[in-house]
Amino acid sequence: MIQTEDMEFAPRVITPSETAEDGDIELSLRPQTLNEYIGQDKVKENLAVYIEAARRRSEPLDHVLLYGPPGLGKTTLSSIIAHELGVNLRVTTGPAIEKPGDLVSLLTSLSDNDVLFIDEIHRLSRAVEEILYPALEDRVIDIIIGKGPSARSIRMDLKPFTLIGATTRAGQLSAPLRDRFGVIQRLELYTKDQLTDIVRRSAMILGIPCTTDGAAEVAGRARGTPRIANRLLKRVRDFADVMGNGQITKEIASIALSRLEIDSLGLDSLDRRVLEMIIRGYGGGPVGLETLAAAIGEESVTLEDICEPFLMQLGFLGRTPKGRVATRLAYEHLGLKAPDAPPSDDGQLSF
Repeated sequence: MIQTEDMEFAPRVITPSETAEDGDIELSLRPQTLNEYIGQDKVKENLAVYIEAARRRSEPLDHVLLYGPPGLGKTTLSSIIAHELGVNLRVTTGPAIEKPGDLVSLLTSLSDNDVLFIDEIHRLSRAVEEILYPALEDRVIDIIIGKGPSARSIRMDLKPFTLIGATTRAGQLSAPLRDRFGVIQRLELYTKDQLTDIVRRSAMILGIPCTTDGAAEVAGRARGTPRIANRLLKRVRDFADVMGNGQITKEIASIALSRLEIDSLGLDSLDRRVLEMIIRGYGGGPVGLETLAAAIGEESVTLEDICEPFLMQLGFLGRTPKGRVATRLAYEHLGLKAPDAPPSDDGQLSF
């Protein structure tokens, strides 16, 4: 299983990071070709051109950087690229490459035009990055043999290869490393219609009877993320088997997801606790992140990395120099009355 920085958030059903339970099922649900891949249309169209051009020239594809929120299919796209090129795929993660020798071993074991996929590439150490620079540009690596005055440098040629890097934090990539990628693609959150198609496809592969309305109900609460949609599909299947006839319908899906405390927009109990604490505990804000985390009994990094991005995308939460504030949309979603005219000097957003 791929380890990521966000594994500590796994207990939430709607965490976008991969968990131990997701490993086998995600592998079976992953599409093998660009035609099977649902969503990310602009990325697919561009990659199809780059892959076809590389095939016609019998050259390796230029190095690719995929970035975006977790759970959107970066690992899946890397396997599709290798499959479309007809080459082998080697998979590793940034934290797993601890020493320069680990990377040298990987690079020298690649065959012609193979694809090396490094997940969470922004977590590579500086010493390992230094090995990558000449490997990406000139297909060579410099190895130091010996120590002290007798040490000498040997330059080794590498076979043509393609590096695919994936990261959830593109801003943490060093500029020299980022500039060495010829293809840079951002993956966006999925629409409800796209997620509905993904849920229906997953249900068909897993042999789960599922109506279109049932798939749409699951998709609408998946926070725009296929990994979350597939995880919710499995949980709803449990309720369908026990409380129904095994078929996932809109009614069964609604009951199951309500029991899981996931509302119509995909907010769970933690998201709502954050908004309610800001509104009821601090008059709508502003309130500092550390204060807010202490008030609801959660780690501040959990709120900042997992809760806040989605709440801000929905327009429910705002960041100001003085702290976090709840917007009028948050009041309306929670069924609360918003203040008529927030003070102009306290850092709150205008409603």
